[in-house]
Amino acid sequence: AALFAASSSALRAGQAILIFPEGVSQPEPTLMPLRTGAARMLLAAETEGTGPVTLLPVGLMLHEPGTFRTGWAVLSMGEPVPTADCVALARTEPEEAARRLTARLGEAMRALIAMVDDRQTLRLVEHAERLWRQERGGEWDATARADWRRRATRAYRYLSHQDPARLSLLRAQMERYVKDLDEAGVRTAVLLRPPAPAVALRYAAGQLAALLGGLPLALWGLLTHALPYWLTWVAARVLRPEGDVEATYKLAAGLALYPLAWIGEAWLGWRFGGGRLLALFLVLLVPSGFFALSWSERLGRLYRETRALLYLLIDRDLARHLAERRREILADMDAAAALVPEPVLSGREEPTA
Repeated sequence: AALFAASSSALRAGQAILIFPEGVSQPEPTLMPLRTGAARMLLAAETEGTGPVTLLPVGLMLHEPGTFRTGWAVLSMGEPVPTADCVALARTEPEEAARRLTARLGEAMRALIAMVDDRQTLRLVEHAERLWRQERGGEWDATARADWRRRATRAYRYLSHQDPARLSLLRAQMERYVKDLDEAGVRTAVLLRPPAPAVALRYAAGQLAALLGGLPLALWGLLTHALPYWLTWVAARVLRPEGDVEATYKLAAGLALYPLAWIGEAWLGWRFGGGRLLALFLVLLVPSGFFALSWSERLGRLYRETRALLYLLIDRDLARHLAERRREILADMDAAAALVPEPVLSGREEPTA
């Protein structure tokens, strides 16, 4: 009762309330059954004369949320959910009104996200989007990429009911293609042609020079942050959190362990190196950590690119074979998409209807 009174008071004051109606956190790319709390808040406020209250669905799509400085998120705002009939119904059947409005909100939210059953399927959709984008060209910002994934997952859910055999074959093609690319160390749809020797040498020389030049500061950063990083990893392994809260556990552990480790390292620096070493440690503590992270990413990228280049140089037919398979996959994707009604692709109709 206190919660509904507080929400009605906030809405009466012209404020907005952000609520995650699932009521739970979970790692899979699907919408869990919604709780009725959001609908009850709106109906309670309308019953008390606070209104009209707008129920605005919001979809949140994350790309590589666990990857530092690589992930991105798209926030999609839907059209306001119609509520007038449910408000009227709440006067006589409040429970039915709350259930009906919650179901309506769920439909609106599902239209705003890329929803599949598991993360492996979503990973295949992301690979397919990257393949499509780089093969077909055009301007692709985060919003366009998110929209493509929404349409692809709707088609996936539709075909899983209407033509599961075709979908199974297409998925198997994509899985084999991605596996072969992973083994070769190349991305989903890069231009699989070795660069000219002069270009490759200039690029390699530039990368190696940057790595060697930054090696001293990178080593300092790695050494000063290795202990708290390892302790945080051990804490996460011991606690064994679920996938959807693992990052939260690591953050909580890091907030405690990193300062403690730094204090110990600072004391050791002062104890054995005096004030100058302590001052150097404190000045370089934060910038060296970020630099070491960037340096490690550059080293990993150079390793992957070198490995992929060697594969392409050793197997001269690899690029041609992968290009043929890409074209075959794209043709099959076009054929499968043609079977899906546009109202389903656009989200106006449920894929499982």
